[in-house]
Amino acid sequence: MAENEQTLTEKVATVALTLAAGWVAQKVVSFAWAKATGHDAPKDLDDPEVSIISAVTFAAAAAAASVFARRFAGREAKRVVTRFAARAS
Repeated sequence: MAENEQTLTEKVATVALTLAAGWVAQKVVSFAWAKATGHDAPKDLDDPEVSIISAVTFAAAAAAASVFARRFAGREAKRVVTRFAARAS
């Protein structure tokens, strides 16, 4: 097997951790938005009542959190699977 191929366990762990990290990132961004602006995070960025500045700022913050969560999940999944494999041996 090639060095960079993921095992099924790594793939499943990556998916699970990515979903969990994405959910946490969404909650963190929504909480931070509410604390910083005093308003709930916009649900529909196309809503005419949401200013363009708010929509762009929220989208950028959410995208940054999403990238961070995805990278974190990928790295942690590999580490967790390696640790469990070492314990099983």
